[in-house]
Amino acid sequence: QEELVESGGGSVQAGGSLRLSCSGNKFSFGNHCMGWFRQAPGKEREGVATLQPVGEPNVADSVKGRFTISRDNAKNTLDLQMNDLKSEDTATYYCAADWRAYCPGGVLRVSDVRYWGQGTEVTVSS
Repeated sequence: QEELVESGGGSVQAGGSLRLSCSGNKFSFGNHCMGWFRQAPGKEREGVATLQPVGEPNVADSVKGRFTISRDNAKNTLDLQMNDLKSEDTATYYCAADWRAYCPGGVLRVSDVRYWGQGTEVTVSS
């Protein structure tokens, strides 16, 4: 059984919105530093947003003002609201968690990820 399961991906035209959701039942999301990553074809996996149990979210400059990360502790879900989508946002999006309750520097890095989801595809057409 997967620790993290993403949903909400799909195809949308530029300027549209999608909401990704990550769920799991192996650990409490509110006790871990968690985040979203994405990987476009032929490119490295990159961090999109980080949310720690305490403190402000950290969002990559490329999506700042358009993407919002949030967590629902009661439902044990981590969401990524994506607005004003652009063709360059096309990628497979992954939910991820560190085993710690904090991320150094407030940013979850690939090397610190303990749990990965299977990914959900987002395609933005111009």
